[in-house]
Amino acid sequence: MSHPILELLPEGTTVDADGTLRFGGCRVDDLAREFGTPAIVVDEGALRARAREYRTELTSRWPKARVVFASKSFPATAVQRVMVEEGLGLDVAGGGEILGALRAGVDPALLVLHGNAKSTEELQIAVDAGLGLVVVDNADDVDRLEQLVPAGRTQDVLVRIIPEVESSTHPHVQTGQVGSKFGLTIPAAKELIARIEASPKLSMRGVHAHVGSQIMDPSELAAAVAPLAALGTFPVYDLGGGLGARYTYDEHPATVAEYVEALLAAAREHLPADAELIIEPGRSMVNDSAMTLYSVTTVKRDARTFVAVDGGMGDNLEVALFAQRYEAALAGRLDEEATEDVVVVGRHCESGDVLIDPLQLPEVHVGDLLAVPATGAYTHTMANNYNGYRRPPVVFVHDGQARAVIRRETWDDLFDRDL
Repeated sequence: MSHPILELLPEGTTVDADGTLRFGGCRVDDLAREFGTPAIVVDEGALRARAREYRTELTSRWPKARVVFASKSFPATAVQRVMVEEGLGLDVAGGGEILGALRAGVDPALLVLHGNAKSTEELQIAVDAGLGLVVVDNADDVDRLEQLVPAGRTQDVLVRIIPEVESSTHPHVQTGQVGSKFGLTIPAAKELIARIEASPKLSMRGVHAHVGSQIMDPSELAAAVAPLAALGTFPVYDLGGGLGARYTYDEHPATVAEYVEALLAAAREHLPADAELIIEPGRSMVNDSAMTLYSVTTVKRDARTFVAVDGGMGDNLEVALFAQRYEAALAGRLDEEATEDVVVVGRHCESGDVLIDPLQLPEVHVGDLLAVPATGAYTHTMANNYNGYRRPPVVFVHDGQARAVIRRETWDDLFDRDL
């Protein structure tokens, strides 16, 4: 039995004879009974396969290279641990992500710290842990590091530049354009590089650029390479991440191989052949391996047909932040034809809490399970407690076995910080 939703789910996802989705070898109705809904469910095999694909595609073409997973896209210790076990480094963007990465067992030398407003505390954590690279975004980073790095030691750093690349993505996830809050213009970067090269506490290792997120055309990402090269010859060039993921039937982002080849074609033209290259995939690394499973709580057929689920912007802010489009299907009734146009809405007290509008589904009933594919990136990351919402669990599935790697919050968790 086939259904279009399978296009957006990991290879090996199937539909049983009764129309029920089987994800990672597990029936979704069994998952709902064991772990409740909403739940973010991750196909661990697909996650590992993607990590291996990235590592192989890059290092087979440019041996002195490494893949560093952008942890902010899915900063669960279990996800970070998978990346470490598959031979990847981790990109971290704050104290919590550093500590999570260390819990995951990463070699601190394989960590790359980002952030446009790093605190003294976070930089102290980084220095104490012996992080491999700190990406300097401003002169204040340099001031703090020179105070924190002990005498007799040096901290390897990269300088983040603004490559002046206008990407064709939503303005909220553009980062490489003039006026971005991230990085430095070329003249300012040159001044800071000169200062770092004269510092006894810092070692100038290279430069970094990032164009944006959810970018379908890899040529836009490759356009950042030439501006990096213009700053000089360095041991390390960090080309960032940004490759788009597929959310809808109509979207067709570049493959990992196409993305890597576009970057390396620019690298061969502009960069030293013996330089180390770093890429930092996040969204495209994790998004396709996960789905969110909801239960339908109400169906209101009035001016429009509203299908309300037991989650929403508390577990998925992507729609509210930059109008991300999703697809979905009734996970226990995939053998039925769609008969009505609906709006899938969340449970939160905001008019903007709309998950999918419009969507065609079979006639929906309270208690139906709704599967939303492509929710591995930035859902768990930005989950919140609005309206007293308890953040959902993260469940790994593989070969018919399921295990929670993050439990659902309890009511007591909501009040643990009260004094």
